[in-house]
Amino acid sequence: METTIRPVSVVIPTYNREDRLPSAIRSVLEQSAPPAEIIVVDDGSTDGTPALVRTFPGVRYLRQENQGVSAARNHGIDAAKHDWIALLDSDDEWLPRKLERQWSALERDPRFRFCHTDEIWIRKGRRVNPMKKHAKYGGHIFHHCLPLCVISPSSALIHRDLFERFGMFDPELPVCEDYDLWLRICAREPVLYVDEPLLLKFGGHEDQLSRAHWGMDRFRIRALEKLIQSGALEDEALTAALDTLFLKIDIYAAGAEKRRRFEEAARYRDKKRRLAASLASLASLVSLACNAGTAGS
Repeated sequence: METTIRPVSVVIPTYNREDRLPSAIRSVLEQSAPPAEIIVVDDGSTDGTPALVRTFPGVRYLRQENQGVSAARNHGIDAAKHDWIALLDSDDEWLPRKLERQWSALERDPRFRFCHTDEIWIRKGRRVNPMKKHAKYGGHIFHHCLPLCVISPSSALIHRDLFERFGMFDPELPVCEDYDLWLRICAREPVLYVDEPLLLKFGGHEDQLSRAHWGMDRFRIRALEKLIQSGALEDEALTAALDTLFLKIDIYAAGAEKRRRFEEAARYRDKKRRLAASLASLASLVSLACNAGTAGS
């Protein structure tokens, strides 16, 4: 039986992972519903990555100076020939029916332009169970996205329209760049969730980005500030985002104090005071405008 090629471009960003990259590429090549193209974006590797990719005929190889995973993903998305973009980190692997299951789900409900799946976590060679806070959801999931990232990039299948409407990954965020983009999208767009583990997500290795940065909440704080200042949120979503922002500032400041980073803690506490004061001023202006409108009617 002839295998149908799906109009999907797979983007695999990588940096000095010649040991793990082959497994990621093979997991795409072995899909029961193959994609139309595979793009490896080399973010300035100094190991044998270029020669390694040449051993996989048909895989497109793009290289850039080291700029981080966001810039690498964006490069691949820009270069992709097809409207559906699937992301895969070079230290993760897809299970064989991943694209098939997602494509079938999207065909059944074509109103969705973003699809993700459940996953299996592997830490230091052993399967571990994610905590409840990492649970996956479908539909309008903005509120679930506020505490932390609940969509793995390696499970995401996204229509190009969403990048054009909501923007790309932010290269200025060394981590939590996925949290930032998912918030922007999920504030306005429902997502389709395939409740089946179709991704092997590996963690615990030394070059994992989240291990290189203490105080991950400071990057989530930046993402929340950007989103709130964009004016894209209304009413309940705005209130929830502000509540999450203030909570994360409190948590981060307390952590900084615990590590004797007193100046940093003070800076974040001052940030919260200034934000609260500006919100209070805005509320007063809105109240005055409403009262004036009532008096003149």
